[in-house]
Amino acid sequence: MRKFSALILAAVLGSSITVGTMKLFEDREDDQTLKIEHVDKAPVIPATYNADGTLAPFDFSAAAEKTMPAVVHIRSTQMSTQDQNQALREIPEQFRDFFGPFMDPRGNNSPRVGSGSGVIINDEGYIVTNNHVIDKAEDIEVVMNDNRSFKAVVIGTDPTTDLALLKVDARDLPYLSLYNSDNLRVGEWVMAVGNPFNLTSTVTAGIVSAKGRSINILQNVSPGDSVNNSIESFIQTDAAINPGNSGGALVNLNGDLVGINTAIASPTGSYSGYGFAVPANIVKRVIEDLMAYGSVQRGLLGVQINNVNAAFARENNLDVLQGAYVAAVQQNTAAAEAGIRQGDVIVSIDGYDIATTAELIGYVGSKRPGDKIEVGVNRGGKLLTYNAVLKNRNGTTELMKVERPEILTALGAELASVDAKTLNKLNLKNGVKITRLNAGKLRSETDIREGFIITRIDGKDVNDPDEVVSILKNRNGGVLIEGVYEGSQKVYYYGLGLG
Repeated sequence: MRKFSALILAAVLGSSITVGTMKLFEDREDDQTLKIEHVDKAPVIPATYNADGTLAPFDFSAAAEKTMPAVVHIRSTQMSTQDQNQALREIPEQFRDFFGPFMDPRGNNSPRVGSGSGVIINDEGYIVTNNHVIDKAEDIEVVMNDNRSFKAVVIGTDPTTDLALLKVDARDLPYLSLYNSDNLRVGEWVMAVGNPFNLTSTVTAGIVSAKGRSINILQNVSPGDSVNNSIESFIQTDAAINPGNSGGALVNLNGDLVGINTAIASPTGSYSGYGFAVPANIVKRVIEDLMAYGSVQRGLLGVQINNVNAAFARENNLDVLQGAYVAAVQQNTAAAEAGIRQGDVIVSIDGYDIATTAELIGYVGSKRPGDKIEVGVNRGGKLLTYNAVLKNRNGTTELMKVERPEILTALGAELASVDAKTLNKLNLKNGVKITRLNAGKLRSETDIREGFIITRIDGKDVNDPDEVVSILKNRNGGVLIEGVYEGSQKVYYYGLGLG
């Protein structure tokens, strides 16, 4: 039997963008609640008849007419550096001699343009897409179905689900309601709407071929974070999805949004029968959190889990053939306090059957800290029910709002303190690590890379992100940043201008 080695591909090559908030528009309301229509009931498709009274053939035209105006074409532009020295062309004059004769201040950047899709989710100009569609983009253009074009700003991104929330300065736009994807059934008809291969407003149809799929495409998406907190519980469909469909709509026959098309499984890079979408319930939670808090509020159960199958059940003397096996329970977590034990098999959450770990992760991932869930477990053949209150990563039920300093948004940087073990390993006394670079001065004026550890700024030691902010806020003129990369003993210097 020929082994099928599937290449999991993001459906469009993206570019990175700031998670930080930007000043949007003067008429933005103080209320940060994002208005989204949510549909809970399954669509009812009425029968249609010909003029002679005979039953008309079923088609997808009504759903397509409703969906297409709300799906947009996204073009993201990133400046691609031709040469390492050319990236330094805008360094302030007083620092140029420092970099030696190899620096060419003239520079010659060529833009790199990515193409994808997005879905309008309310009439105020909010658009959801994939993070990889706008990743590292310096400029984002949104083209509507009627050919109107707008510049978009990024409200926030969540790499752990590969989602991003954008806004354009427009009102009274057509939009899609979000369907309760927990009620979506395998075998239901769905349509994928997007812009594959730059072919705008393309509609394809298929069925939901599986739910709760994990394809390991979102691993290690949080630099500097030792815990993999990515959420993969994709809807799998055989509706044709190709490069350019990323961020587009997966809808039911009522034209309600059931998911955001994200990836394909293919040995060639084009459609080969399998497409994957982020379920609408996860989409709703992520975009609401980005708007209200600036970051995703992730509820955690606090268990390490394995998939259960026939072989695993035999090896561990289990009475069930599917579910999420609890390999370990972390202390002071929701699971521990509820009474869930190592060796239990989680078989349901809030009445929904759990067959795989991906289904469990996906359902819990749609909840916030403080939310209560009912967990059904099989323990030695007995079915037991526990009530758990989900917690955040700090072990509390609080919702934490991120207040991002303006200087970090201008720099396009996300920072984290460096742990003592790493400092010791690098023979450093202090340092602050750049965990992520977004659009901003560091990328446009230097060739600094993610992972760089800042040790000094203008000769002053820095120990944590707050010290970096304190030194740089309200600064004008040139700044010299000093530091190292892990794996190299060389000290690097970067200069940029502020103000």
